Amino acid sequence: MTHSLKVSLQASAVLLASVFTTACNRADDPGLEYAPEMYVSIPYEPLSQINVNRINPMGINERTPAVGTIPRGKLNYYTHIGKDDVETAEKVLRNPYAYTKEHLEEGKVLYARNCQHCHGEQGDGQGPVGIKFKGVPNYSAGAYKTMNDGHIYHVIQWGKNRMMPHGSQVNPVERWKIAMYVRVLQLGKGPDGLADMVQVGSANANVPTADSTMTSGQMKKNPTKAGSNEVSNNPGAGDPARNGEAI
Repeated sequence: MTHSLKVSLQASAVLLASVFTTACNRADDPGLEYAPEMYVSIPYEPLSQINVNRINPMGINERTPAVGTIPRGKLNYYTHIGKDDVETAEKVLRNPYAYTKEHLEEGKVLYARNCQHCHGEQGDGQGPVGIKFKGVPNYSAGAYKTMNDGHIYHVIQWGKNRMMPHGSQVNPVERWKIAMYVRVLQLGKGPDGLADMVQVGSANANVPTADSTMTSGQMKKNPTKAGSNEVSNNPGAGDPARNGEAI
């Protein structure tokens, strides 16, 4: 009798050990938990999903915000201008920030973080991604060197052609500062153009103003100055003296 009990206890111990060993090896079974409510909240948490929520739609804890809901502090995160209406953006949007050295340097950092991998350090489209996939524009060539702040801001926000929208990655203030630095790269000098865009300590710094009304194709001869309410007398038509006429 004693021998049979001993054998039974040994068999039970082996079986129990195998059960616990199997349970510990299962990724979906945490085994025995003490006070599991300390690990899994009884109330629904919007950013934590353990089991299917049998009350909310789609079975998730996080609810979809009501239509038209705007997070606090994000009122101006998106403009009312249509995502495909860049022409209106370049005429209407105004950069509210001055072209100071501080703003331009912040724009340079933001550009390096968010844009340089495609557009390149020099703004010539020769970033690692740009070289791989081709077709990334050179800011200092063709129509790209005349894009104003509003145009650049809108493209950053909504994207254009193969460029995806970055409105969720950079906030409005950051977009304006990136746009400022892109204007630096339009000079064709890469990062060295920053010194030409702003003259530190000079009361007459020859830099674009916040209320510039320039649009693409209306860049002045001095690309670092954009006076208010000034446009080209012959926008987009080139030099009248050499525009299809014999010299």
